[in-house]
Amino acid sequence: MTRYEYELGDAELDVLRALWDSGPGTVRDVMAHLPARRRGVAYTTVQTLLNRLEQKGYVASDKSDLAHVFRAKLTRERVRRARVKSLVGQLYDGAAGALALHLVKTQKLSREELAELHKLIETLDADE
Repeated sequence: MTRYEYELGDAELDVLRALWDSGPGTVRDVMAHLPARRRGVAYTTVQTLLNRLEQKGYVASDKSDLAHVFRAKLTRERVRRARVKSLVGQLYDGAAGALALHLVKTQKLSREELAELHKLIETLDADE
């Protein structure tokens, strides 16, 4: 297991999303950018989540000032890729196509998403 394949809980993902969306910030800054369902979370809880994320390698902090400033070390896309790769391995025995088919069959796609999917399929067909 590589360093960035640690499982992330929902609360940790919400904290990471706050950092991705708002940029580096203090614990209070992160608290202000949490989704509504997490707004009542205690300062110490958010601080603990940030410290855990730092231990796991997802977050870095600047502790040179009184209020520590946290920033995401990994991009949203990199975390997505790692999590999807893990999901494909765990649930689909490494067969990404099976996951894609499952998603297309079971999830409602917007017209834009369908158009993008058609374009991708045509591009892949042309490359063969």
